[in-house]
Amino acid sequence: MVVNNDGALLIVGHGSTVNPDSSTPSWNHAHEIRRRGIFADVQCAFWKEEPSLRDARFFFTEETMHEVFVVPNFISEGYFTQTVIPRELELEGPITTRANGQTWIYCEPVGNNPLVTELLLARAHEIALNTQPTETALLIVAHGTELNDNSAVAAKREAERIRARGEFATVANAYMEESPLIAEWDQLTSAPNVIVVPFFIADGLHSYEDIPKLLGIECTGMDVFRKNPHRVRGRSLYYGKAIGTDPRFADIIIEQTLNARSVTHAG
Repeated sequence: MVVNNDGALLIVGHGSTVNPDSSTPSWNHAHEIRRRGIFADVQCAFWKEEPSLRDARFFFTEETMHEVFVVPNFISEGYFTQTVIPRELELEGPITTRANGQTWIYCEPVGNNPLVTELLLARAHEIALNTQPTETALLIVAHGTELNDNSAVAAKREAERIRARGEFATVANAYMEESPLIAEWDQLTSAPNVIVVPFFIADGLHSYEDIPKLLGIECTGMDVFRKNPHRVRGRSLYYGKAIGTDPRFADIIIEQTLNARSVTHAG
């Protein structure tokens, strides 16, 4: 890995005023990347938590920091990555030159990286070690909405990629609020083993309360991740943590900066 001693990294998350776990993955990934010593500085900022996005404009004041890479820790493109973050950070596009000469490079959200597919597969195999893939279904769950939710599109994309590999009996995407509904998971596959992975950046009420209830799992809270498999509707149900909590997302964040740098410098 190339060490960027004159560059800084800003990881941007949504944050939450009600869920303290929302920002945890971003902080964990920042800590790991900081430990590796790749960048001169690594910080986090959030839309709904402190430190705020507007404060982040003043984080990197060292004259030796010539570049700042901004990586949205989001599953997909959408309102926040396309409108909120650029507005709050005063970004003009992929490259913004500040008055002090510092260059800010805006990267794609982590969910756009092809490595996410590999992490979904790894997570599925890790939580259901003793199952035969040919007798197992994989369901990727997003929120979904009647209005607009690009994470639903991203979940469909990942399901299509994994389905093309032919490793599982069934690979499908399901949603909390639109069809196909995760509450009807047993109608999506006849496989005796079913792996469910929430396609979220962080664990919260959706992943350890709402989705388990929709699945028909009796236990909720963090225990829902520890008691696999759950016996529900005559099937063995394996339930995983939100994909964005995987420590390997730190590698994806780093790769997003390398990809952005290659594109912007080529341009």
